[in-house]
Amino acid sequence: MVPRVVRVSRRAPDAPQVWTLELETEAPELDAFAPGQFNMLTVFGVGEVPISVSGNPAAPERLAHTIRAVGPVSTALVGLKPGDPLGLRGPFGRGWPMDAAEGRDLVIVAGGLGLAPLRPVLYQVVAQRARFGRLVLLYGTRSPDDILFRSEIEGWRSRLDLDIDITVDHASPSWRGHVGVVTKLIAGAAFDMSRTVAFVCGPEVMMRFAVAALRDAGVADGAIHLSMERNMKCAVGFCGHCQLGPAFVCRDGPVFRYDQVRDLFGVKEL
Repeated sequence: MVPRVVRVSRRAPDAPQVWTLELETEAPELDAFAPGQFNMLTVFGVGEVPISVSGNPAAPERLAHTIRAVGPVSTALVGLKPGDPLGLRGPFGRGWPMDAAEGRDLVIVAGGLGLAPLRPVLYQVVAQRARFGRLVLLYGTRSPDDILFRSEIEGWRSRLDLDIDITVDHASPSWRGHVGVVTKLIAGAAFDMSRTVAFVCGPEVMMRFAVAALRDAGVADGAIHLSMERNMKCAVGFCGHCQLGPAFVCRDGPVFRYDQVRDLFGVKEL
């Protein structure tokens, strides 16, 4: 429950109001994480928030978090400069089931900042490419300017051993890609539904429609995994803020199989 003091080593913009912070710690062996896990970050005198780890699991010494400035704590976080201190607790939670995806096609559906918790998955799959089947990334953002990790996406696309499709809600005159919601890309994606595992992260309304589109395409409920990051406060299941039916999102998630939360997932503002 007591945060370690770490320092910002690098701060880089990713999109309007979105920054990635890399943290320098004195004990990198404590920072090993699984894709999909999160840390609690503290700005002293302001507060603490849960933030997914967005870096490379193979390089925990470059601990990265991608943050949108939307509230007082997140705004204070993105305002930190290299050398500034902050508090760190974690990593916490159950991440993406990478073992379940091995030997199968993997479809990643991300909306907006939801790509950040899925970026470690892409790092790991690309590094261990032979262990996975077809890899498909379907990504939706508000506008071309809001695309995260643009240079990395371009690099992954050039590998020719994974499929990437991006759509935006509002296109600029120079945009030549898809326009519309990301869920519309699912029907046109090339993957074997009978051997597919899907990882989905984004706004809850987007995830509801993504699940419906994946099920319509033939993906089994037990093969769809969702990141349910919301209302987390303590990170260890004590405070009850993130209770979702019988589960606590911070402790039992944030990643859940759809069939585990199917009856609760459609209840808005639960």
